[in-house]
Amino acid sequence: MSAARGPVRRLLPHPLLSLLLLACWLCLQNSLAPGQVLLGSAFALAIPVFTRRFWPESLLVHRPGRLFGYAALLVYDIVVANLQVAALILGPRARLAPTYVRVPLDLRNDFAVTILASTVTLTPGTISVDIAGDGSGGRVLVVHALRCLDPPELIRSIKDRYERRLMEILE
Repeated sequence: MSAARGPVRRLLPHPLLSLLLLACWLCLQNSLAPGQVLLGSAFALAIPVFTRRFWPESLLVHRPGRLFGYAALLVYDIVVANLQVAALILGPRARLAPTYVRVPLDLRNDFAVTILASTVTLTPGTISVDIAGDGSGGRVLVVHALRCLDPPELIRSIKDRYERRLMEILE
């Protein structure tokens, strides 16, 4: 079994990434023509092989079924946040309350921390600024929010909505 697994792992080091790359290619091309599927498949297979040495560790997804729920939550939050930011921008300036918050991280996997930082940045109205040490060996995610009236609530929201789910999926 391990002999068969070795060559497959060399040719397909990150199967989920390959699938995602193919789906993105086909969406960008807006076509399911055989040529596009073939070219997208070539890219989806080649990119992970050529970037394999840049990945410090193998990514182990513990609960792949929860990825779809996480993606759905993220899309929903992006749509809602877009509407909220539009209302803020079009409204009076006094409604803005920008601030920085430091979100203590329980995530230990670097890839999971990167996904969390990217998720925060993808959601309009917030942006990940830094991943810093907290002084006791842990890490914090520094987030800038366009409007934050209750920093502890923003921290709780990020931890409950995103970090907890990423821990279930990736750690």
